[in-house]
Amino acid sequence: MTASSGPLAHRRLFLKGAGLVALIGLGNAVLHATPAFSATNDNKYPDDAFKQKNAGDAIKALYGRDHEPSDKIKLDAPEIAENGGVVPIAVSTSLPNVTSIAFIVAENPNALAASYKIPEGTVPAVANRLKMAKTSNVIALVESGGKLYSATKEVKVTVGGCGG
Repeated sequence: MTASSGPLAHRRLFLKGAGLVALIGLGNAVLHATPAFSATNDNKYPDDAFKQKNAGDAIKALYGRDHEPSDKIKLDAPEIAENGGVVPIAVSTSLPNVTSIAFIVAENPNALAASYKIPEGTVPAVANRLKMAKTSNVIALVESGGKLYSATKEVKVTVGGCGG
């Protein structure tokens, strides 16, 4: 019995066939993938809000109204960020009926850093790593029950962020 016709050859042929079937299946799954869409089509990307240079304009473009401070919002951010390129920020709240959460970095070239739609029944908590150009106030905005609430914390940046 030669090596090309023995059990080793059958095993090799089986593995090649199984690998080919897996690749075809993977390709088929990718080609037939359907994109995820929002439940409603009224949730447009806030393009104009992300282009605003200062915090007030970004908040107005995103929400169209003023915010009020709330002690029911917990904003976790470091007092000193050693690297402005990756500043960990997290927000959670006990406010009811939260529909969105956003992060504003007042001194960044574009103030709006992130904006999230919160689906009904979801725990209103978001965490992200933001780029910060320099020491700045970080504002967490929480939309709840048709009103806009905020929490603010100053983060001191010691190494360049957005600019390098």
